Amino acid sequence: MAGVVLKDVMKSYGAVHAVQDVSFRVEDGEFVALVGPSGCGKTTTLNLIAGLIPLSSGEIVIGERVVTDLDPKDRDIAMVFQNYALYPNKTVFNNLAFPLQMRRQSKDAIEKKVREAAAVLDITHLLERRPRELSGGQQQRVALGRALVRDPAVFLMDEPLSNLDAKLRVQMRSEIKRFHHNLNATIVYVTHDQLEAVTMADKMAVMHGGFLQQYDSPANVFANPVNTFVASFVGSPAMSLIPVDVASEGGTMALRGAGGWTLPLSPLNARKAQGSSTGKAVLGARHSTLKLHRQAAPGRVPGKIYSVEPTGDVTFVQVVVDAEVINISLDPSVAVEPDEAVWIAFDQDRLHLFDGRTTMALKVA
Repeated sequence: MAGVVLKDVMKSYGAVHAVQDVSFRVEDGEFVALVGPSGCGKTTTLNLIAGLIPLSSGEIVIGERVVTDLDPKDRDIAMVFQNYALYPNKTVFNNLAFPLQMRRQSKDAIEKKVREAAAVLDITHLLERRPRELSGGQQQRVALGRALVRDPAVFLMDEPLSNLDAKLRVQMRSEIKRFHHNLNATIVYVTHDQLEAVTMADKMAVMHGGFLQQYDSPANVFANPVNTFVASFVGSPAMSLIPVDVASEGGTMALRGAGGWTLPLSPLNARKAQGSSTGKAVLGARHSTLKLHRQAAPGRVPGKIYSVEPTGDVTFVQVVVDAEVINISLDPSVAVEPDEAVWIAFDQDRLHLFDGRTTMALKVA
């Protein structure tokens, strides 16, 4: 296997910049997910690594080689596509064997590699079937197997689970994670589903508008988002965000909402709030850090319940605060009703503050 390095990678189509100054390193044996909404540039970035489209500027290194100007066949990569791209008239064995036949390998070598790959993916019993006789999950394993037999330096996967139903996606997430673990494979994986990225990847590259927003472990991206976009994209439900003013209340730094409520800040959060460039900020909090109360008290923020979503082991409640919808998770035993007046308590150790103008996370100077 090998690592991958992107240096100031750009791709433009006339005046449209699909990928802008993207730089990151994928270590040997690492699983990196490119994640973001549709049109953010993640698939374009993957295609640039594969060599399917040319760079406008920048450099791509795979292993010890600069591959920027090499054809896809010379980059030692294997791709797994969204639609599997299996040959319908070929058996599973021949689908797996095809890339080796194109390399003119011996019949014995092909037989050995195909059966080894089939054993790894538990599809040996499917080798004589054709794709139309397979389930979606089985077809996905065959697509993985066809990539595996090539023994590439890097696996590139473009939304390989998006055509599967919800239950099968969960199963195949485990399969691909195990595939990575067993082979110590270098994988660059594109998905629009941040849950896939969080549960599978060693690192995630969050993209938006062609720019790389944050590159870190899923745990750090979740706990320390660098801006409001990352905060609102990563997490299920996403982090709740409320625009506020930074004010002084009786000598104490506080946040003031559009509805007139105030939230006094701890000394540490007060120092963060002082870094606001315009006196405006965005207050952020995860659903699990918020407490719901039925009585007002100092430091609690008033709101009204908008909807209630029981999910079995947890109930998600949406509360409207200053026209913003705030997500809170409750024990299922707590009964609440739409339009009920409530008050929210924020955990000062786990709230987030962002600059109201730049949207970047505020930090202690």
